[in-house]
Amino acid sequence: MEIYFYNTLTKQKDRFEPIDSNEVRIYSCGPTVYKDASIGNMRTNILNDILRRVLKYNGYKIKHAMNITDVGHLVSDGDEGEDKMLKSAREEQKSPIEIAEHYTQLFFNDLKDLNIEIPEIVCKATEHIKEMLEYVEKLIEEGYAYETSTAIYFDISKLDKYPILSNLDLENQKAGARVDVDTEKRNPADFALWIKAKPNHLMKWDSQWGPSYPGWHIECSTMGQKYLGEQFDIHTGGIDLVPTHHENEIAQSKGRCGKIPAKFWIHGEYLLINGGKMSKSLKNVFLVRDIKERGYDPLVYKLFSYSCHYRNKLNFTWEGIDAASKSLDRLRNSYQSNLNGNDILSRDDIEKLNQIEENFHKAINDDLNMPLAMSYVWEAARFEKKNSEVAKLLAKFDTVLGIEVDKLSSSSEKEEIPQEILDLVEQRKIARDNKDWAKSDELRDLISEMGYCVKDTKQGMEISKV
Repeated sequence: MEIYFYNTLTKQKDRFEPIDSNEVRIYSCGPTVYKDASIGNMRTNILNDILRRVLKYNGYKIKHAMNITDVGHLVSDGDEGEDKMLKSAREEQKSPIEIAEHYTQLFFNDLKDLNIEIPEIVCKATEHIKEMLEYVEKLIEEGYAYETSTAIYFDISKLDKYPILSNLDLENQKAGARVDVDTEKRNPADFALWIKAKPNHLMKWDSQWGPSYPGWHIECSTMGQKYLGEQFDIHTGGIDLVPTHHENEIAQSKGRCGKIPAKFWIHGEYLLINGGKMSKSLKNVFLVRDIKERGYDPLVYKLFSYSCHYRNKLNFTWEGIDAASKSLDRLRNSYQSNLNGNDILSRDDIEKLNQIEENFHKAINDDLNMPLAMSYVWEAARFEKKNSEVAKLLAKFDTVLGIEVDKLSSSSEKEEIPQEILDLVEQRKIARDNKDWAKSDELRDLISEMGYCVKDTKQGMEISKV
């Protein structure tokens, strides 16, 4: 069955054909590990996961590389400001290495909670300094880069076209603050490949230009080429990466080897919070652990994300998460009832199930259309007859969904909660009724230490395993 993806490069849905018929090569921009990954960041990782699972559903083998940015990403996403890693290290009074290790581990914990597959190759920027330096030196040799007193810049005027993905009109854009940073730049949109370090800069390496460190964009070009070749099948990332990071990756690759690094560029849209932007100032930056602390299975967020196509903005609300939680319970209950069902299926029933499976396959192959695919999942879940064949079909769908439909629902788990936990929950209820908030918090923490989570709802307290 043919697969189509919307390609940011061509601005249309294109039929997918891998460069190598035996293997699909994918590069994904991973986290800058200077802080917790938000649920907005995780929406992009869910997109990566669905892409992998759909390709495997179609019989393809995957070679997927993802970077860990632990140096070089400046706070402006351009050439201004300090490195995000250094800023976080200063604020938390830790070394950049400690910051990177801490937030990298939290990131992978979130992937595990969301049942997101880990790429075959995970590569850290700081472990590829030598290769990045060689890449920059090659760009200079080919005439695509030049040195100033502060950095090595890529010269965009050497390209036949820039930009390619965003199609921004650079001629009519004001140079703005970026020009003031380095007046030696030949063109306002020239970007830093390598930055000369000031004496007190914490993260720096010896190079032919003295102590220095990489720019953000060079790492992905370098590691993509090292692990996937000069040209690979798919490059993924959030929509925010199009006008800067991914444009500059393409520029570097064209300068280095004359090729656009990926045939397909797939980008996921933003996550909104209650219809607005997610921001620290509004105190609405939510993490996966916030979902867990409210008593939800984190896979509820994954199911919630399937309610909207990845190329559309998704509006996060706790009411939406609550509805998705109930939906996940219903799916899991359907799986269990069908697993133990003994209704006899007629030839017509089997044909209906086959048609549901075909429709699901067509939906996921049509640019990862998960909202449509979920409609067929529900058609199977609500099948009038209960039979193990329906359970098998739901399990097959779950190889794409990754939401563990074979797991017992939360309502089933509640029946297994020990009496000791129930007694503590009752004590906490009494404390809250008496407005003894300190005691209430103390009991909540004790319950949490014992492996359970208490969620306060309008209907009362709900308990779940962590």
